[in-house]
Amino acid sequence: MKRITLGITLILILMIITACSNKQSTGPSSDKKGNVELTVSAAASLRDGMEVIQHTYQEAHPEVDLKINFGGSGSLQRQISQGAPVDIFFSAAVDKFDRLIDEGKIAKEDGVDLLGNELVLVVPKIKRSTITSFQDLVKKEVGKISIGIPESVPAGNYAKESLKEMNIWKDIESKIVYAKDVRQVLSYVETGNVDAGMVYKTDAIVSNKVNIVSKANSETHSPITYPIGIIKTSKDNKAAKDFYNYLQTNKALKVFEEYGFTTK
Repeated sequence: MKRITLGITLILILMIITACSNKQSTGPSSDKKGNVELTVSAAASLRDGMEVIQHTYQEAHPEVDLKINFGGSGSLQRQISQGAPVDIFFSAAVDKFDRLIDEGKIAKEDGVDLLGNELVLVVPKIKRSTITSFQDLVKKEVGKISIGIPESVPAGNYAKESLKEMNIWKDIESKIVYAKDVRQVLSYVETGNVDAGMVYKTDAIVSNKVNIVSKANSETHSPITYPIGIIKTSKDNKAAKDFYNYLQTNKALKVFEEYGFTTK
């Protein structure tokens, strides 16, 4: 009799364990299936503002897993051209953006020019600098100067355009240290590895390790414009459209303005 009772008890325990196990396995996994993953490729100079917006947006939309890949606009554009799984492209240059439109990766009606920026000359705070203007860059005592790689980093292209327009490019070209994106330029200046660098105003104002000594005249370079668009092959066009629209709201634009961007 005891054996029968023990057997029944064991069967009941196994049934309870199985039921609990099934409940645990179906709960989170079914929730996980409901999540939406969005990948945004954004220019490195957008990092600070976008991280704030990412946090705010995900608080309001917990079902969205928003991933942001920051880098030079040219590198990001090439990744998308080669088929990288991206939902939204936020570029710091119109030409990189237009290339994806020409390739059929972005529909023209699914893109908009959203932000503007300024180009500034910065020097490190950790050492004394005699640089007070762009013209000072030609002085013999001024060593290395950093800009982004012009072919892949819009800020680097704008910098080169500006330096050429100022007629000092040939005099300082041998001093140039190229960086993979504008944030690397900023890092080189912050650490004192270079004597000066050209970055966006938005990068300079979030750093307490550099001083802005001059601003490039907007007439010396192409307009600094940040277009954003939805990639046609987006895994979830509806979700991508929602975030794309959110970035154009007053709430999101105010964040960008707080980080020094101008709005279109």
